[in-house]
Amino acid sequence: MKTKIITIDENNINEELMMQAGDILRQGGLVAFPTETVYGLGGDGLNENSSAKIYEAKGRPSDNPLIVHIADMEALPGIVKEIPEEAYLLAEKYWPGPLTMIFYKSDAVPYATTGGLDTVAVRMPSHKTARALIRAAGGYVAAPSANRSGRPSPTVAKYVIEDLDGRVDMIIDGGEVNIGLESTIIDLTDGQPVILRPGYITEEMLKSVVGQVDMDKTLLDANAKEAPKAPGMKYRHYAPKGSLTVVEGAEGAVTDYINRQIAVAQSEGKKTGVIATDETKGGYVGDVIKSVGSRNDEEAIARQLFRILREFDDSDVQVMFAESFDSPGIGQAIMNRLLKAAGHHVIRV
Repeated sequence: MKTKIITIDENNINEELMMQAGDILRQGGLVAFPTETVYGLGGDGLNENSSAKIYEAKGRPSDNPLIVHIADMEALPGIVKEIPEEAYLLAEKYWPGPLTMIFYKSDAVPYATTGGLDTVAVRMPSHKTARALIRAAGGYVAAPSANRSGRPSPTVAKYVIEDLDGRVDMIIDGGEVNIGLESTIIDLTDGQPVILRPGYITEEMLKSVVGQVDMDKTLLDANAKEAPKAPGMKYRHYAPKGSLTVVEGAEGAVTDYINRQIAVAQSEGKKTGVIATDETKGGYVGDVIKSVGSRNDEEAIARQLFRILREFDDSDVQVMFAESFDSPGIGQAIMNRLLKAAGHHVIRV
């Protein structure tokens, strides 16, 4: 397959190119496109053949549900059985934006899109290019992140092209995304809202709108006995090609431990890397040391994390260590992604 690559500025959208992209989706093809979170791989959310193509292009397990993206609130009743009051409140506050809500699906949504579940995940992105594409495509675009399954989600088109060139019909280059982590996912189907994936919209932000919100216990604890509430939560994601270990503890102890482990890896002839911060970068001795920003700027850390994981791959780094970034805000989302990238390999010092 020959992949067409186009560039679109969300502040000056080329309507002719957007209609070309929309036509591809209407005809059952695939288009990768930017959102405010990460790049997405879009297909017609109401066409089971399109959803099957998404799974094939990504190498994604077919029981891992896709998120259906809409551009307008008026589109929601067409794909869900009912809209709880909490959904209206959350939509008023956080849509369009980086929040995905789970509902019971209507018959219009094929099981191929929902991974065989009777529920559907829905998001309304705020990125102007994404919204224009959704409207051009007919209103319902199923889209996971635009990467090969298990790899770090792409925040620039370069890595979309690296993973999907020749596998999809079109890639829209919209520059670097704003947030850098996938949307928060909240399940509204069981009465009590439950966060299935932390993101930019934090637990406290959700509670401020709908009151009590539970957090799925499997998110940050690989040893939790509870079964994940969605099949896609059981798969390893965001993984670089080399090994990654997250190290928790006091700053000095973390630095000392990582430097000792780097010395061991280097003695074995392995190329090493460290994910540090502006405050700690100077204390490490690895081959490739990258700062995700200041610990005082969580948004910068979130925006750069996936790009840094990709850059380690570009540099053929074989052994990586990362500091822990847990905190009450979006640090929880950052740690969720890091732990998955590391296969929950965590050392406490």
